[in-house]
Amino acid sequence: MPDMPNALSLLEETLQYTFSDRSLLETALTHTSFVKGDGRRQTHNERLEFLGDAVLELCVSEHLYLDHPELQEGAMTRHRARLVCEKALFSAALALGVPACLRLGNGEELTGGRSKPSIVSDALEAILGAIYLDGGLEHARRVILNRVIRLLEEARVDETDKDYKTRLQEHVQKGHIGTLEYECLDETGPEHQKQFTICVLLSGEPIGEGTGHNKQSAGQEAAKAALIRLGVLEDCACD
Repeated sequence: MPDMPNALSLLEETLQYTFSDRSLLETALTHTSFVKGDGRRQTHNERLEFLGDAVLELCVSEHLYLDHPELQEGAMTRHRARLVCEKALFSAALALGVPACLRLGNGEELTGGRSKPSIVSDALEAILGAIYLDGGLEHARRVILNRVIRLLEEARVDETDKDYKTRLQEHVQKGHIGTLEYECLDETGPEHQKQFTICVLLSGEPIGEGTGHNKQSAGQEAAKAALIRLGVLEDCACD
């Protein structure tokens, strides 16, 4: 395990923010694996990650609204999704030195937890939640705008290289808005020229429908329709 006090001080210097209550920062860097099986250490970063995710989305949304007046709602939604996706957050966290400060259980330490995108990106969001609790929204906004946004921009993922089903799955998981299921509604035509109709459901509610000459292409069209309905894609610019 790294020299934690020095690592935390270096991280604060990199973030350009000094915590009044450093225990918040320590909690933000504590993975669930660190507390499992030890009743003396019960605080981990999942709740702070939840809070930091909301703070980050608010500040990024405000940034896009104020700095990009040319963008319409759908474009802002897509741009924000690319900025706050796991890959961009992971890259930003690496640049800030977050992995060196993580508190991991032995199992995660041995299996490379410091290089796992999910663990590292969640920790960055937890840090932002900790700054919000420690210093308020203005301090969190300053750190995000001065230290984080540029790194996210540099790491921004071009979502157009992903298939629609992948993009839909990531959007649903990121927002914790339910579970996806694909259902074949219809199958018509002769064997050599089948036409399939697939419906995608979000927690049991239909959100998109598509047709194709096989179930895969029909599912992609259904996911595309769902992304349009959810505001992730614009109807006139669906890649």
